[in-house]
Amino acid sequence: MPEAPKPTGSPARQNVTFPSAGATAHGYLALPPSGQGPGLIVIQEWWGLDHHIADVTDRLAREGFVALAPDLYGGSVAHSADEAYRMMQELPVGRGVELLSGAVDHLLGRPEVTSDTVGAVGFCMGGGFVLYLAAADSRVSAAVPFYGVIQGELPDFSGLRADILGHFGENDNTIPLDGLERLRRVMREESGVEPDFRLYPAGHAFFNDERPSYHAESAAAAWQSTLGFLHQRLD
Repeated sequence: MPEAPKPTGSPARQNVTFPSAGATAHGYLALPPSGQGPGLIVIQEWWGLDHHIADVTDRLAREGFVALAPDLYGGSVAHSADEAYRMMQELPVGRGVELLSGAVDHLLGRPEVTSDTVGAVGFCMGGGFVLYLAAADSRVSAAVPFYGVIQGELPDFSGLRADILGHFGENDNTIPLDGLERLRRVMREESGVEPDFRLYPAGHAFFNDERPSYHAESAAAAWQSTLGFLHQRLD
């Protein structure tokens, strides 16, 4: 079993541990003001479980969700694109899905969670993992990839049961539009699920308000549609 990357730089945001994939996993958990609500997995960008992902998790909790961001890097946070790329490459997709499924176990086992299924929201690398997780785990009923980067081959979508709302930038060179159409076609053919893919006048990582790529108007529109989608399917 591959070891997680060694922690580097500032530590990841962690406040909870849980068993996952035969080991002890860490993550960041945020509860809604009411103390209970539907369960939601938040999946990190390639940078790691950093301040931005913890902030998004807090924002989702304020909207009524029990939100859990698993730490897929075991405490590491990248501070350069080269470092982030290396750390992403050191995390096999199958291992990441195992860790995320363990997070689903933990979330559904928590007394604060009122839903029988969970939603999943992820960004960049995490957006790709949203799709891998939803394809592998039928307990995910609502999946929201933000500019999700698929690493390698597309997952087998024959077991997909989740509704899909995807957010993508028209000017995102990492996700060509023809590749997005192929993803839509394969998903539909293998699962019968017709994804709702939405395009915005922005580039990659347009939702991350801590990066130069942030596009406020697109981020606000994607956020509002995401909240409506998740509440409709999980409440």
